[in-house]
Amino acid sequence: MANNPTPEGRTARAASPQVAEPHPGTWSNCLVTGGIAYVAGMTASGGDLSDEYTQSKSIFGKIKHLIEAARGTMTDIVTVTIFVTDIVAYRAARKELGPIWRARMGVHFPAMALVGTTALVEPEALIEIQAVAYLDHA
Repeated sequence: MANNPTPEGRTARAASPQVAEPHPGTWSNCLVTGGIAYVAGMTASGGDLSDEYTQSKSIFGKIKHLIEAARGTMTDIVTVTIFVTDIVAYRAARKELGPIWRARMGVHFPAMALVGTTALVEPEALIEIQAVAYLDHA
């Protein structure tokens, strides 16, 4: 993608060398249209991914790279949807997850939803996070 703002009605892909692109013909990690960046549900990859903490850290890193590729910042995020396979474990890990959020988002708190599900597309995934950012800085 040309990481350029898109005219109204045009859609462009925002890509980052730090986030692996999906196989062609499947989905896009991040699309930008009309001043809005849509980040697909991200799951963790690489390194120790044994718990909600390590997976969240990996995922927020990916989201940060994609939003920056779309010429935005984490404070441009207006909504986040978090999908978890174990709500009880997620609640228990909230205290450890707070520092990850603050390191990436500061005191910015977009609208959020937490959704429990029985499984995610990647069998080892405990968390998947999707985000939308408003990039119109005019």
